[in-house]
Amino acid sequence: MPIKTIDSRIDIQASPDQVWQVLTDWPSYPYWNPFIVGLHGKLQRGARLCVTVHPPQARRMTFRPTLIELEPGLKLVWRGTLLAQPLFCGVHAFELETLDAGTTRLHQRETFQGLLTPLFSETLLNHTRNGFVDMNEAVKKRAETLASTGTA
Repeated sequence: MPIKTIDSRIDIQASPDQVWQVLTDWPSYPYWNPFIVGLHGKLQRGARLCVTVHPPQARRMTFRPTLIELEPGLKLVWRGTLLAQPLFCGVHAFELETLDAGTTRLHQRETFQGLLTPLFSETLLNHTRNGFVDMNEAVKKRAETLASTGTA
């Protein structure tokens, strides 16, 4: 089955707990997040979410994935499908890695698979990749502000 992956990482001068606090403060996303402009639902495994993304130079898209993995302070993963999983499935993951005292690596990844994956244009993949980079930079700025001032 065809697979495509988008991957972006950034090192942040903040603790994993501070980065996690920023990542899971979904109500504030519209105010600072340039890529995921809306995220609603419960932060619990099995919850159905409503996610609106706005990749740079592309139109907004809203989808309803299911939160499939949740390890507070470490990992958050959701999976969404189009029509049926064998046709198209996307798995989006945020993972936090402690590098040293006060530094965290944010790893954001999306894996697309299914029979319709080859139809997913390279242009849209690049726009989405750019959205990941923009979001990671915004998380970094917000988490580092939280780390230095105590408020995001």
